[in-house]
Amino acid sequence: MRIMAMILDGKAYAAAIRTKIKNRVSALENKPGLAILLVGEDPASHIYVNLKQKACEEVGIYFEKFLYSNDVSESELISKIEELNQRDDINGILVQIPLPNQDADRVIAAIDPIKDVDGFHPKSLEALRKGKPALAPAVALGILKLINKALDRNDHPLIPSFKKEGGLRAVIVASNFFADPLTILLHEQQISSEVVRPYDASFKEKISEADILIVALGKPNLIEGSMIKPGAILIDVGTTKVDGKLVGDINRASVEDLAGALSPVPGGVGPMTVAVLLLNVLNAYGKQKRTP
Repeated sequence: MRIMAMILDGKAYAAAIRTKIKNRVSALENKPGLAILLVGEDPASHIYVNLKQKACEEVGIYFEKFLYSNDVSESELISKIEELNQRDDINGILVQIPLPNQDADRVIAAIDPIKDVDGFHPKSLEALRKGKPALAPAVALGILKLINKALDRNDHPLIPSFKKEGGLRAVIVASNFFADPLTILLHEQQISSEVVRPYDASFKEKISEADILIVALGKPNLIEGSMIKPGAILIDVGTTKVDGKLVGDINRASVEDLAGALSPVPGGVGPMTVAVLLLNVLNAYGKQKRTP
C-alpha cells in the first residue's frame, strides 16, 4: 500500500484563524490598524502585500499602504515610520522585505517595538531570545503551527514521534536573518535545529538526517526525494515563478510518498504567515490599549 505524505493545508488552517480574528475584532469598540511600507516593483512583494490587505479587510482590521520607488532614501522611510509610531489608529507597522537598495535592519529598527508586528525589530528578537513576551515573526510562528499540525497526527505511520530517543532534529536551509527567530521558537518546543547552506560539504548528509526540514532559499526544486529522511516533516517556504507557476524549493512529486508531512506551494506557509500577522496586529492592539 502506497502511503502519501500528509499535506499541510495552510489555506484551510489560515481560514479558521481568520474567522476567530474576525469575531474578536467585531467585538472591539475601536478597530486595530496595520500600516505597510512597500518599496520598489518586486512582483512577489506586491502580491504578498495585496494578500495582507485583503486579509485585513476580511477580518475588519484597518489597513494603510505606503508605496515608494526603488531609490527612496532610508531617511524618508524612517520619517514615515516615526510618524506612524505616533498614530493611535495604527497598531502595527510592517516594512515589506526584501528592500531593493536600503538597509532593512536600519529601517526596521525605527519601528516602535510595540508596533513591530513582523517581529524583526532587534528588541523583539532579543526579548524572544530571553524568553520574554514579544511579537515573534509571523512567518516563523506560521511554520511552527504547521509543524505542530503534523506532530498532532499520531495516526500517520510516517510522522516521527517526540518519544524517540534524543528528540526531534530540525534542519533549516535559509539565511540567518530568517532562521534565527525560528531556531528560538523550535528550541522552546525542545526541537534542536541547525542552519545549513547548499554549499556546505555535509549538506546532503545533514538533510538526510532531518526529522523536520525547513527550506527558504527561493531555489526551485532544490530538495529531491532521494535526499530526505523517510517520514520527515517538510516545510517549503520557497516561492519562485517557473513557466508562470509558483514552485517551491522542494520537488513535491519526488517526496510525496516518502515524507510524513509536506507544506504545499502555493497554499502552505504563505496563508499561515498572513493569518499569524493578523494575530500579531490584534495582540499589539491589546498590548497598546493596556499600556498607559
